[in-house]
Amino acid sequence: MPELPEVETVRRGLVPVMEGRVIAQADVRRPDLRWPLPDRMAERLTGARVERLRRRSKYILADLSTGETLLIHLGMSGRMLISGRTVGQFHHAHSAPAKHDHVILDMADGIRVTFNDARRFGMMDLMPTATADAHWLMAGIGPEPFGNDFHEDYLVGALSRRRTPVKAALLDQRIVAGLGNIYVSEVLHRAGISPKRLAGRIAAPRVAGLVPIIRDVLSEAIEAGGSSLRDYRQTDGELGYFHHRFRVYDREYAPCPTTGCGGSIRRIVQSGRSSYYCPLCQR
Repeated sequence: MPELPEVETVRRGLVPVMEGRVIAQADVRRPDLRWPLPDRMAERLTGARVERLRRRSKYILADLSTGETLLIHLGMSGRMLISGRTVGQFHHAHSAPAKHDHVILDMADGIRVTFNDARRFGMMDLMPTATADAHWLMAGIGPEPFGNDFHEDYLVGALSRRRTPVKAALLDQRIVAGLGNIYVSEVLHRAGISPKRLAGRIAAPRVAGLVPIIRDVLSEAIEAGGSSLRDYRQTDGELGYFHHRFRVYDREYAPCPTTGCGGSIRRIVQSGRSSYYCPLCQR
């Protein structure tokens, strides 16, 4: 499932073609994705101007001139694809709607934004912008990793009484927004902390040291366009490339890349998810 870097990459790709633009025509081609789509969704979107595109955790939020916000979650296989624009000498023309093109937004300037989702684990909803933070999917989400509320003292306090493995604690969206299995594995390897270690038993200076590492890993992944393991694509259809930089994720039995370590990457299962780590240098 796309994590913060993939969702942020998609958001940045959509900003030039959606922000400040009017949705001339919305075409909703089925009544549901993971859950039922909003009532009269096409009617409510058509004619609306996208005032702002933002991200909260793993959600893309389009604030509209109508006072509503379109919430988008990509799910396992969702893609936001752009057509009808010219890049250099190349024009990306519209193709006929494909089988899994479920929501199509034709912008007033001729650009088309298509939500394609083969598995239909994605979702969309419309909610009042003024109370968006209270939406049932948004309420209770923790601070953004790049925000001012996410700092060393906060994370030390948040983990100090947690009796769960640190891997599970960092995946908890109530503690920090947007982290998923891939990037938590990468963060813990850089920090030299075992994913099995109980969060509340890690010394405060080591917990504090996670904050800049989390930001570094996420920044590098965004710069690389995210990680493409299965279905994820950027808005222009290109793959992300951060998976070429993985130190541990999906690298079972590979040599540990830590200088002087000599260990090899192992895979364990925690709460039904694969964790990759080096048992020699992650303590």
